[in-house]
Amino acid sequence: MTRTLLVAGTASHVGKSTVAAGLCRHLADRGVDVVPFKGQNMSNNARVVLAAGETDADWGEIGISQYVQAQAARVTPTTDSNPVLLKPRGDGESQIVIQGEAVGHARAGEYYENHWERVRDAAEESYRRLAESHDVVVAEGAGSIAEPNLSHRDLANVETARFADADVLLVADIERGGAFASIVGTLELAPDDITDRIVGVVITKFRGDRSILDPAIEDVEERTDVPVLGVLPHDDPGLPAEDSVSLPEEGVRGGDDVPPNRTVTVGVPRLPRVSNFTDLEPLARVPGVRVTYRPLSASLADVDAVVVPGTKNTVDDLLALREAGFDEELVAFDGPVVGICGGYQMLGDRIGNAHVEGTDDRQVVDGLGRLPVETTFTTDKRVEAVTWDVSGSGSGPLAGASGDVSGYEIHVGDTHATEPVDRPVGPESAAVGDVAGTYLHGLFENRTVREAFVDAVYDSADRTRPDRRGDRENPYGAAATLVRECVDLSAIPSAGQ
Repeated sequence: MTRTLLVAGTASHVGKSTVAAGLCRHLADRGVDVVPFKGQNMSNNARVVLAAGETDADWGEIGISQYVQAQAARVTPTTDSNPVLLKPRGDGESQIVIQGEAVGHARAGEYYENHWERVRDAAEESYRRLAESHDVVVAEGAGSIAEPNLSHRDLANVETARFADADVLLVADIERGGAFASIVGTLELAPDDITDRIVGVVITKFRGDRSILDPAIEDVEERTDVPVLGVLPHDDPGLPAEDSVSLPEEGVRGGDDVPPNRTVTVGVPRLPRVSNFTDLEPLARVPGVRVTYRPLSASLADVDAVVVPGTKNTVDDLLALREAGFDEELVAFDGPVVGICGGYQMLGDRIGNAHVEGTDDRQVVDGLGRLPVETTFTTDKRVEAVTWDVSGSGSGPLAGASGDVSGYEIHVGDTHATEPVDRPVGPESAAVGDVAGTYLHGLFENRTVREAFVDAVYDSADRTRPDRRGDRENPYGAAATLVRECVDLSAIPSAGQ
């Protein structure tokens, strides 16, 4: 019989994804056939995976966290692990992706009024398929499990707990303050049948002496009769973030492991509608490389390279760059520049058939002019895993890469060159001088591309790269160790294997 554990939270961004990934790897290490699941996710960080069930498509989209958790569980990810994905587009509207396929757009009220039965049925259908072929399902909730205004249509938490007959592990973040009040309040406000399923609580992101918490833990356990099963230290294992809430207004990742005179800094514009910024995570794990997310009011004077990431709305983010004056920073920057997906489209000369928020007409919008390419938007969306040979790709900041590279495309729009260009990564890519653009998400997960880019940045900055070339430890094992050492897993029937 399949057992299911729902990792739920007292709020958003409390560490549910890390706990779920750690549990997936812990169980996989013990030979358990485990698979991740999230009934409904909201994120613009998506991955392309195999489509499950009866569908004409070979590929579909799921949220990054379920992709990561599938990797942790050592199973091939499919769209069943995240059957409903909402991708915010701005102005209160989201694209709706059901079992991997984009089916339309809706605002919150319209979504529940017009799509609720369909998405709930899809989530339960996907769960049933997973449960039929795996021994344990580690499900992840969304936000808080105790929202009285949403409990009758809370797909990721309440509905999943019910149709999966799941045990529930409650996660609370102590870093933000009020963790114990959040625990008591959540247990008070959650539906009675959900509270009855909660097997314990895990407190995350604690700094300091663990014994300091003992009086509060004893008090909460006495008040609620629910045990606190563990306290996780503030120790980020380095898993990709699910959404931009995790990005500070100007944050830096990596680069702390070598002397400052042997580091390089990669600047990333913090676009208002940034998506798939996890493309940058592999760079932040390279010794000596600092990845800094820059608000559009910032300067690029102190960075050595720029990567313009993907976006859920290329045109409006391009206009936001221009309004803030950040376009001038990008045009004037004379180091290596790489644009990925929407970032690539921005680097071109023009974008045609473009829709601008607040208008009904389609128009041509000027790009940044760093690459001689033009993009025309269409109604078709490309969702596909791809592999390309990059040997002999010519000039540009990705030159020097060789062999096959793999990743995925999620985009609308066709891009063509108006002048001769090198094709560094894929038939629609372009490179001229120190500037390159590609539609390949997961670009820097390929070691050959990552090494070529980092070498180009060090060469451009006229700095000596550290001798140590190995990337930092794979984060899945670190997440499993964190959970295994800090949580009483024996008290969780579905995880104490």
